[in-house]
Amino acid sequence: MVLAAACTSSGEQRALPLDQDANFDWHLPPGFDAPSFPDSNPPTSEKRELGRRLFYDTRLSANGQGSCASCHKQRLAFTDARPRAAGVTGEFHARSSMSLVNVAYNRSYTWASRDLTALEDQIRIPLFNQDPVELGFGGREDAVLAELNSDAAYATQFKQSFPDSADPVSTENIIKALATFVRSIIAAESAFDRLLYLDDQDAMSAEAIRGMRLFFSDSLKCSSCHERQNLAGGQLTLNAAEQETEFHNTGLYNVGGSNRYPQHDSGLRAESGLLDDEGKFRAPSLRNVALTAPYMHDGSVATLSDVIDHYAAGGRTIKDGPNAGIGSENANKSPLLSGFQLSASEKADLISFLHSLTDHAVLVDPRFSNPNLPARRQ
Repeated sequence: MVLAAACTSSGEQRALPLDQDANFDWHLPPGFDAPSFPDSNPPTSEKRELGRRLFYDTRLSANGQGSCASCHKQRLAFTDARPRAAGVTGEFHARSSMSLVNVAYNRSYTWASRDLTALEDQIRIPLFNQDPVELGFGGREDAVLAELNSDAAYATQFKQSFPDSADPVSTENIIKALATFVRSIIAAESAFDRLLYLDDQDAMSAEAIRGMRLFFSDSLKCSSCHERQNLAGGQLTLNAAEQETEFHNTGLYNVGGSNRYPQHDSGLRAESGLLDDEGKFRAPSLRNVALTAPYMHDGSVATLSDVIDHYAAGGRTIKDGPNAGIGSENANKSPLLSGFQLSASEKADLISFLHSLTDHAVLVDPRFSNPNLPARRQ
């Protein structure tokens, strides 16, 4: 099995060998490919620190009641433990908050978009989206920029981060700084990583190793969707061939037996308009997956055990209610989901492997913590 194979960048995305950027350290183990970034926004430590402060700043929200960190909490692998995200006005979204860990390697962003391929563009959505409201930054730009400009510490950080900018305190530079910070949130110190990249033969338990074999087996086919360095579908890394984002209908719904998903979220079809894209969502990274419950795009599956049961059955059956239907009979379901059988011990082994993907260091790393609070690395 080839796990460390990566994907070359495309368009304006690129990645530099670490020794070509002395001002930035990705903190990667040997053999772990560096992420890509736009030529227009190369990473620097100054920009990352500015982005970290902005990430936790509630002044970027409409009512001062939330920040990026409200939906992306470090201790939860930068998720929020909600089935569906809630914006600063209390309005619930159709989808759950995705983990920000290792998003630097994404080929595309959000749960269901082929077109959204730059992190900088994705960040505009929580800042400016009005339906539903997330942070509600739109319409407040001038007031917020004036306030940040009057903050001596912020003004200095913006100048240091964007020394060639005639107007360093700007909305575009806020977005670039946030993207640089988020791009730097990389998990590469899990037990799985220590085995794979550092050859630490004691990193994983016997149960987790048995589970790893099941995960990469032809009978379960988990790695058909969750593959390569980031255990995801569609990645951009250094020194490998380009990989397209993969979207799958997993038989989570079959409303009324009509091959439909709930009306409020039809998946990739909402962007493409294609009936064949009904219910298709991106295969996310499984890194730190043990910490990101509840699962699926709408948080409708509570535990890892339930997730495995769903895939073992080849789809979910909902017996009653508005979304009743037999998901395994959804004609648009991915052919990869044919179902499988596991014994109780095999299921426990698979769950042990998924737990081995947890990087505990990233949960407490002071580089990613709230700069206004005391931070310590455990």
